[in-house]
Amino acid sequence: MSVDTPAAQTSSGDDPLALDRQVCFALAVANRAVLAVYRPILDRLGLTHPQYLVMLALWERAPMTVKDIGRVLQLDSPTLSPLLKRLEALGLLTRERSTVDERQLVVDLTDKGRSLRRDAEAVPGEVVESLGVDMAELEALHTALVRVNGAALKAGTPHR
Repeated sequence: MSVDTPAAQTSSGDDPLALDRQVCFALAVANRAVLAVYRPILDRLGLTHPQYLVMLALWERAPMTVKDIGRVLQLDSPTLSPLLKRLEALGLLTRERSTVDERQLVVDLTDKGRSLRRDAEAVPGEVVESLGVDMAELEALHTALVRVNGAALKAGTPHR
């Protein structure tokens, strides 16, 4: 007995709803796979991937306000606050009220947080080696993802 469905009648190349044609599916699967590569590398640093992203932002721009970290990482405060608390508990950063504007919480690196950067410098190379993908391909992918992310953010912005 044959099931007569649109998917059964067409090849996935013709079906606009074929799972393997969906950008969202490819991004979700790639995200999980790449994060699985990062996990053991970051475990050696004692960081999760979201914590690593916070540290990357701080290594580049510390001190920063919580609001600025959220903007750079595209994370909201309820998501970011527990990450910052955990990193503070690990002794990697401090959170203090701004002396200029008490409404702002300023995040800065501790000496331990700054020194962790030296160990973290090996992470990108280890990830590239583990992936086994040509660097030019990864750079092209990065460029495309930044462009797609910008377009998605713009498309998701409510029009007023």
